[in-house]
Amino acid sequence: MTLGRLTRVSSPRPPVTAETRSAWRQGIAVAVATSAYGVSFGALAVAAGLDVWQTCVLSLLMFTGGSQFAFVGVIASGGLAAAPSAIASAVLLGARNVAYAVRMNPVVGTSWGARVAAAPFTIDESTAVALAHTEPRARRIGFWVTGVGIYIGWNLTTLAGALLGDVLGDVRAYGLDAAAAAAFLALLWPRLRSRQAIAVGVAAAVVAAALTPALIPGVPVLVAAVVAVVVGWFNWLGRDDAADGAPPGTPRKGSAR
Repeated sequence: MTLGRLTRVSSPRPPVTAETRSAWRQGIAVAVATSAYGVSFGALAVAAGLDVWQTCVLSLLMFTGGSQFAFVGVIASGGLAAAPSAIASAVLLGARNVAYAVRMNPVVGTSWGARVAAAPFTIDESTAVALAHTEPRARRIGFWVTGVGIYIGWNLTTLAGALLGDVLGDVRAYGLDAAAAAAFLALLWPRLRSRQAIAVGVAAAVVAAALTPALIPGVPVLVAAVVAVVVGWFNWLGRDDAADGAPPGTPRKGSAR
């Protein structure tokens, strides 16, 4: 009996496009910049009274930088007696991730398995990198590369900051938080191509900055998000862009832009 040659049929690999390469680059860059800030959290958490293991567990399980800093900040000012307030502040600041999860469901997949797997990595940075792209595959790459990269890097730098806190001194003097802010600005800047997008960003930033000294951590971010939704929903400034039938941000006839 002669056996025929078996041919293995494999599905073709999806093409590597400029946008998927960009998603990889942006995801890695944001992960590196944000992970560096974990050193600050580790050192500040130990200075606030947590031990190294408590600090690391907090990063492993909570894993949302703003909530972690809010928790540690309240603990540092009031000790263990302030734990309920610290938890409330952390929960308020982390509530925004629920909105991110709703937006990211179509990106990561509609199955429950995909949603559960993506839940720990649905954070500011992974959402921002994903939405900076238009191709579905590039969005998925941006989400997973950023989320997983930050999770690994953040926990490693948290451990380093907790162990080296006394050696580093006041970690706030290093300005590591500026690295994360710069990464966000780099993602946001290319999207500010229309007056409406600029209005949304400016309105949310002004409201958050004005309310931060007066309200507990977390609330200014939520209020700013509501303001952004309202300004974006009514699209007051975007109507002029659409009047000529041109995409938002396209210079109108006779304008100097």
